[in-house]
Amino acid sequence: MHTKRFQPPRVSVVTLGCAKNLVDSEVLLGQLAGNRYRISPDPEQADIVILNTCGFIEAAKVESIQAILEALELKATGRVQKVYVAGCLSERYREELRQELPEVDGFFGTMELPGLLAALGADYKEHLLGERLLSTPSHYAYLKISEGCNHPCSFCAIPLMRGRHRSRPMEEILLEAQRLASRGVRELILIAQDLTYYGLDLYGRRMLAELLRRISDLEHLRWIRLMYAYPAKFPLEVLEVMAERENICKYLDLPVQHLSDEVLRSMRRGITGAELERLIETIRERVPGIALRTTLIVGYPTETEADFERLLEGLSRIRFDRLGVFTYSQEENTAAYPLGDPIPQEEKEARAARVMALQQEISLERNQSLVGSRLRVLIDRLEGRFAVGRTEHDAPEVDNEVYVANPDLQIGHFYWVDIRDAEAYDLFGEAYGPA
Repeated sequence: MHTKRFQPPRVSVVTLGCAKNLVDSEVLLGQLAGNRYRISPDPEQADIVILNTCGFIEAAKVESIQAILEALELKATGRVQKVYVAGCLSERYREELRQELPEVDGFFGTMELPGLLAALGADYKEHLLGERLLSTPSHYAYLKISEGCNHPCSFCAIPLMRGRHRSRPMEEILLEAQRLASRGVRELILIAQDLTYYGLDLYGRRMLAELLRRISDLEHLRWIRLMYAYPAKFPLEVLEVMAERENICKYLDLPVQHLSDEVLRSMRRGITGAELERLIETIRERVPGIALRTTLIVGYPTETEADFERLLEGLSRIRFDRLGVFTYSQEENTAAYPLGDPIPQEEKEARAARVMALQQEISLERNQSLVGSRLRVLIDRLEGRFAVGRTEHDAPEVDNEVYVANPDLQIGHFYWVDIRDAEAYDLFGEAYGPA
């Protein structure tokens, strides 16, 4: 007589929002795999769907709600047994969501992994701390060094969802970095709400520079990239480490949000436009060849036409290498909420378009200056007759790409590429050899 073997449920984790959410989902997937759950990338093929939601701005909230409704539709048709909602949207709007979406089997916040696992009938396994099931290509991974934020930015709801800043112990970070490197990760992307605040709560001083030195000493990591560095009180000793260590990318994500003093003051950014420009000059002096990425907000409630023109003038002077722009989203319970939302969405979008038109000109000029040069490129994927990769000046998903006319190159390997042509956001070249 044969007995049917028990098959653990298939779980699909849907991630919305930023790379920090992606890391949380990878940790969850690692715990599920450690509990012998089967993982399905397709929600339609799963027994249980978990949505790791984003609640940062209105567009992200709408996207998260739509994803929840799609999962509930699968449940209504019987293809999915249970639907759980986790992450930032659930942290911020749990009670409202529970009332509006009673079909959801459970809501969990940003720091409730053990509770979510218990609801699934799984155990939280302490020995899996730092173990993740990567959802990125195997050659790069994000590494979260802290959680939460202490900055009082008037427009931002992140502290409401993620809490105050909490640094991870350095030994824990280094162990996870070593594990990732041993699994074939060659590019490590450090993320946090603010990288530069790292260590203040645990060690009484900013320790990002020391952390970088120790990660840089680990074997097999070819690129270490820094994203989300708050400009106010930027620890300049970080620049010394970036300049001296070859495996730390000459790249920095420095979200300035605006350049008008009046807007920056209302935003509670703790820095003036002139101080921002001096900081950028210092960064470029101390780390020659560095690529600076930034993000901006246009349409902030107090932003006048004159403020916006000052922003454009500043961007023309600074000439950021990479740039993204958001239109202002009014968020409940933030300091800026009482200011209202007086600027029409059409005007916000028109301002964003003007910023990106300027940036397109800057990016095209910068890229054309690279024609004839030889650059080190990390291959991310194959696409038709091209191998597509990035330079050290480009982060995954958000920055420029290099199209190499050789589909036989290997994903996750570095090559020297001779640049033959350029567009505003893409380079085109031919492989010279391994790098």
